Amino acid sequence: MEEPATRVAHLPGGPALPYAEQGDPAGTPVVLVHAVGDSWRAFGPLMARLPAALHVFAPSQRGHGGADCPPAGYRPADFAADLAAFLDLLGIDRPVLVGASSAGFTVRRYAAEHPERVRGLVLLGTPALLADRPEAVAVRDAVSRMTEPPDPAAVRTMVESVVARPLPPDFADLMVREGLRVPARVWRDTVDGLFGETGLDGLERITVPALLIRGDRDGILPRADQERLAAALPRSELLVHEGSGHVVQWDDPGRTAADLAEFVATRCGGGGGGGQDAA
Repeated sequence: MEEPATRVAHLPGGPALPYAEQGDPAGTPVVLVHAVGDSWRAFGPLMARLPAALHVFAPSQRGHGGADCPPAGYRPADFAADLAAFLDLLGIDRPVLVGASSAGFTVRRYAAEHPERVRGLVLLGTPALLADRPEAVAVRDAVSRMTEPPDPAAVRTMVESVVARPLPPDFADLMVREGLRVPARVWRDTVDGLFGETGLDGLERITVPALLIRGDRDGILPRADQERLAAALPRSELLVHEGSGHVVQWDDPGRTAADLAEFVATRCGGGGGGGQDAA
């Protein structure tokens, strides 16, 4: 797989979002949405292993990765509105939406509001809710203490804490740099918005297939949390990656890519076959 093409989507009346695109334009559209503090580059290892038959898009969300950084608008509802505008602008019809960690709140909100416009839903280490999770409260407390500019050591601690296996040094450094591009106020406002989500109402409207993937060494989300979320989605399946932490697509990008490609091919009516690299 070649390096993805990078462009900028200028949302009408909204922020400009950098995004990466790769794969067959005639293939099943797959849209990857990153977590707080990341950018589209957080999906680099996963995208490198996805089959070329899929048409993959990965936008950087507002306030992240060089996207426009408005003074407000960092709740899941705001990110979901940006996602809707992004899909409309690029003419992406009925994609498989992939939400990593906190971005699961964004994609599931969009899917609940527009169930007819989604082909499938994939949630990678996505919480059911955060407000009742002590481990997540600790993350919120750490983010609340952020100052401008963010402290590189604190961001590195966050990056390294979400995996169970050591990251390649170059990739770890990249993710720290991307985290440092996010203003402290955006970190805080985004996390506060996530904690403002207090219910699972509306998820019953998501009747497309849903795949949840968690790592069995996730130090933030217990299995019971993932089972609660899976139970709220009518057509869901929960997979567990042994030996992986919270960010499964970093710990084992090959397996995550293969699971995603198989899900698209077998449950979402799309092509794609298996991932390019099972390692």
